[in-house]
Amino acid sequence: MANIETSLKEAMTIEGAIGVALVDYTSGLTLGVMGGGLNMDMNIAAAGNTDVIRAKVRTLEMLGLADSIEDILITLDSQYHLIRLLQGRGNEAFFLYLALNKSRANLGLARHQLRKIESELDV
Repeated sequence: MANIETSLKEAMTIEGAIGVALVDYTSGLTLGVMGGGLNMDMNIAAAGNTDVIRAKVRTLEMLGLADSIEDILITLDSQYHLIRLLQGRGNEAFFLYLALNKSRANLGLARHQLRKIESELDV
């Protein structure tokens, strides 16, 4: 099992990574952040994506679906935003948020790598 810092560092090695955050979606608080920059405040982005997760969870409940969210993809003109919920191990309230440069990233490979990082993360 990997700790938060190790997992975030590994996520930043994904081709095209701009920034990554581990977020508690019940509070919107980040447990760790790496990357970002002047045009990408990862704390603000993480808090905003908390609302995305909450809305989707509410929608699933209203529809009566017993499914759980694996990941959510938001595609912008120049970026991919990948949100991966932590599964099992009592971590239902956490998600990894990865922002990628669209022109440099391989979305399929990034999803695979983030899934691996999530499976090894110990919160």
